[in-house]
Amino acid sequence: MNSTTRKLALLAGLGLAAFTGLSYTPPATAQVIYNVAPPPPRFERAPPVRVGYAWAPGYWRWDGYSRRHVWVGGYWVPARRGYIYRPARWEPYGRGYRFHPGYWGR
Repeated sequence: MNSTTRKLALLAGLGLAAFTGLSYTPPATAQVIYNVAPPPPRFERAPPVRVGYAWAPGYWRWDGYSRRHVWVGGYWVPARRGYIYRPARWEPYGRGYRFHPGYWGR
């Protein structure tokens, strides 16, 4: 393979890689709908403020193995400057319920 052919092949490869990289779309996350409503949230006293952390309150998690909701107690998450912690929540969706995990939002 001569030098010119090698350069053209490299240039074509880089162009294809750049085009593929720019057009990449991550796969959609699967939304799972549960037909069983979660129980009402448990009362959980938030501990005293802890500098550099945000309190993530507890929530009900669906356990497919036991086929019931199980309580996940609250926990501390490291703070992110400029963001607000949005706690986990359930919302009605069609004939079932959809779970949204906690996240940091602006």
